Amino acid sequence: MQPPFTLTPKILTLVAEISLLQGRYEGMHAPVPQPKLRRQNRVKTIKDSLAIEGNTLDLDQVTALFEGKRVLGPKQDIKEVQNAIQLYQSLPDLNPAKVNNLLRAHGILMAGLAKDAGKFRQGAVGILKGQKVSHIAPPTKLVPKLMGELFEFLNAKSELSPLIRACIFHYELEFIHPFSDGNGRMGRFWQSLILSKFHPAFEYIPVESLIKERQASYYRILEQCDKKGDSTAFIEFSLETIRDALQDFLNHLKPTTETPESRLDFSQKEFEGNEFSRKAYLQLFKTISTATASRDLAFGVSDGRLIKTGSQATAKYRFRK
Repeated sequence: MQPPFTLTPKILTLVAEISLLQGRYEGMHAPVPQPKLRRQNRVKTIKDSLAIEGNTLDLDQVTALFEGKRVLGPKQDIKEVQNAIQLYQSLPDLNPAKVNNLLRAHGILMAGLAKDAGKFRQGAVGILKGQKVSHIAPPTKLVPKLMGELFEFLNAKSELSPLIRACIFHYELEFIHPFSDGNGRMGRFWQSLILSKFHPAFEYIPVESLIKERQASYYRILEQCDKKGDSTAFIEFSLETIRDALQDFLNHLKPTTETPESRLDFSQKEFEGNEFSRKAYLQLFKTISTATASRDLAFGVSDGRLIKTGSQATAKYRFRK
């Protein structure tokens, strides 16, 4: 299956802009955000994704539940937050390319909220806008086939950027509406999951919070694409949201102060057990001088972290296991 969409100049420009921001993050040597910022972003992600669907708990209440505290509020809203916390905590263990992982994730998200949690719907569904039906989902019997084709598209060998694939998957899941409940939450979560596997920075970025701020546009564009039978406008909207969320994240991310130890730590992850030269080391740290690189490597050797073979410009290095 090839979902209907058009690669517009705007889409290509947005992908390029996101790539530049990813490069900026990598230029900071991919620092892991401070624990406080990580927690704040995760709480915002959960709170705002659920708020889009009508959950009434505020940021303080979601924070308290995140910390394992008791809160007063509607039982269903509390259960929705508790499930979402568990789901987002399982994000590193889920494979976005497998349909059984999608069902497993839905089972976590809707446990105690839907009788068919973790299963595709068995009945017809429609989406109401006021008193009018704005979308009638495909027949129930087609859901497994359509979802199978969607995963085939996601996993197919292609030059299409994972950024675009994530947006298309999000839209198509909303169109197919494979579950009796929780489709919006699952669509946003699966987009974030695909992005997090594409680039580590996205694990920490609350894209859902910006979608909440643009909720009216989110629903309007979903309906517009539904009527047109084409997800192009939704891809553009989603990429804009991803770009802006990444930009905001970088603005709040404090770069760590570099030391020889921190540079060696980073390069050990990059080179793993492979042999490398001073030139290759310099390619990782483009802002340091050749002399600084030499001092770092000499420090690594004297500290016992590095094994050196050869001498001067021909020297090779390898991290000890």
